[in-house]
Amino acid sequence: MTQEHFENVLNALVDRLTNEVRSGGTYVPSVFEARVRTVLAELLQAQGVAAALNSRPQAFPDIVFEQFGIEVKFTDSDTWRSIANSVFEGSRDEHVEHIYLLFGKMGGTPTVLWSRYEDCVMHVRSSHVPRFEVEIGTDEPLFAKLGVSYDEFRGLSTPEKMQYIRKYARDRLKPGDRLWWLEDRPEIAQQHSLDLEVRLYMGLSQEEKRRLRAEAALLCPQVVKASRSRKKYDDAALYALTYRGVLCSQARDLFTAGSVALRSDATRGGNYMARSLKDIEVEMRRAAEELEDALFAEYWGFSVPPERRIAKWLELADQHATDWKPSEELFRD
Repeated sequence: MTQEHFENVLNALVDRLTNEVRSGGTYVPSVFEARVRTVLAELLQAQGVAAALNSRPQAFPDIVFEQFGIEVKFTDSDTWRSIANSVFEGSRDEHVEHIYLLFGKMGGTPTVLWSRYEDCVMHVRSSHVPRFEVEIGTDEPLFAKLGVSYDEFRGLSTPEKMQYIRKYARDRLKPGDRLWWLEDRPEIAQQHSLDLEVRLYMGLSQEEKRRLRAEAALLCPQVVKASRSRKKYDDAALYALTYRGVLCSQARDLFTAGSVALRSDATRGGNYMARSLKDIEVEMRRAAEELEDALFAEYWGFSVPPERRIAKWLELADQHATDWKPSEELFRD
C-alpha cells in the first residue's frame, strides 16, 4: 500500500471515529485504542486487505500495518497535547517507516484527528529518560528547532541524540537553572535521581553525606565565597537535588555548620569553611577521579582531565575567595 493510499484510509478512520465520539459514547484510553484498531481493520478489509492488528503492549507505535505505524493518544481534556515515547525509541518496530499520531480529544467538542508524527513532536520533557511531547497542529515542530529531520534523528546513536537534546534543553534554561540529566547513556542516567525518588539530607548515612558534600564542593567552588555572598550555595543545592536526588533544606550547613567544621577538631573558632573542606579532602580527590566529565563541563563550563581537577579547583576557589586563599590551606600534600 502506498503512503498516499494509507493516509486516505486515515482520513476515513478519523471521520468515522469523530462521528462515534460525538454520538455520546463513553471511552477510556484502552477502549479507544481498541476501537481504533477495530475500525482500521474494517476499513482495510473493505478494500480487500486483511490485517491482523494485534495489541502491542509497551511497543512503539501502538498499531502497525505493513510499513506504517499509528501511535494512539487519548484525553478527556480540551487539548491536543500529550506526553509521548522516549527520545531513544528503544521499543520502536524496526519495520515501520512512517508513523502517524492519531489523537482522540474528548474535551470541548469531541474530535479525532491524525497527523504525521514528526510534525507533532514539539518539545522534550525531562524525566529519568527524556520523552517527546506531541501536539496536533503545533506551530513549532521540535525537529525544525533542532535543525535535523525526524528520520535523521532516529538514525543517530544515543550520544549523538543527546547532543541535540542537551543543546535544546540548555537553550531554554533561565538564569540559575541547571540541567538535571547530562548523561549520554540512559542506563547511567537511571542511577541518578528519578522524578519522585527524593531523600532528605539529614536521613543519609555519614558516608553518603561526606560523599555528597565532596562532590558538591568540587563542582561548585563558589561555596568558598565570603559568608554574606548571595546564591553561593545555589548550585550545590541544585546538584544535590537534581543529580543525587537529595533535598538539602539548609545548603550552607553542608560546609559551615559546627557538625562538619568541628568534626576532626572540636576546637571552636577559625574558618569553618576551610576546616570542613579539609576534612573531606580524600572524598574530594575521589570525586575528582570518578565524576563524569559532563558534570565539569556543565558546572565549570569546560572539561578538565581527572588528574588536573583538584589543581583547577584550587585555582577557581582562589578566584572566588576574598578573605582567605584555599590553595594555601587545602590539598597541601
